[in-house]
Amino acid sequence: MKNIAIIPARSGSKGLKDKNIKLLNGKPLMWYSIQAAINSGFFDEVMVSTDSERYADIAKQCGASVPFLRSEKEASDTASSWDVVKEVLTNYKKMGQTFENVMLLQPTSPLRTVDDIIKSFEIMEEKAAHSVIDVCETEHSPLWCNVLPDDNCLDGFIRPEVKVVSGRQRLPAYYRINGAIYLTKVSDNIGNDLYNKNGFAYVMPRERSIDIDTEFDFKMAEILLKNEVGNR
Repeated sequence: MKNIAIIPARSGSKGLKDKNIKLLNGKPLMWYSIQAAINSGFFDEVMVSTDSERYADIAKQCGASVPFLRSEKEASDTASSWDVVKEVLTNYKKMGQTFENVMLLQPTSPLRTVDDIIKSFEIMEEKAAHSVIDVCETEHSPLWCNVLPDDNCLDGFIRPEVKVVSGRQRLPAYYRINGAIYLTKVSDNIGNDLYNKNGFAYVMPRERSIDIDTEFDFKMAEILLKNEVGNR
């Protein structure tokens, strides 16, 4: 069984400049995802998909393979992560390499651990799953949320199903996709067949589920890493 880890690291981030190579506690952000993949021992190939020669050089220094650069089309704002995955798999196939499973590891999730990767693969095997996606419990139940009218009146803001419980702890737990791990079998329909009866969740702790998009997120990740919450 051949597995590939794909770490998408496009240059030119609009939200946080060059965030994929921005130094987080002295290491490029992408380093954390690359090293977690390598140290898991599950992958035949750990590669970074980037449109930048500079990013490619940094990725190689971090231990990843970069056998080719991302095309201009897949480096656009409209390209999805799964468009990138398809391009990567197509290029590897042209090179004579095929894979059974692919794990998409966003570099913006640096607190993801080796153990998280291993457990995702274990769930795939135990459930005979087609896909495993990592989730975490939401910080607050969405049942406490509602839309506001133009005048901000709170009439009807609290939902009826919330009124019948005596405390927030009695509300059902809700989960969100945290963006840390997408594991799926390679297929012609890759990326479009994740959420069905053959797809399962692996629940990650909230403290490892940070997804860096802003300077605030980056600072939070620095604090968590310094306190070894990510088991570094």
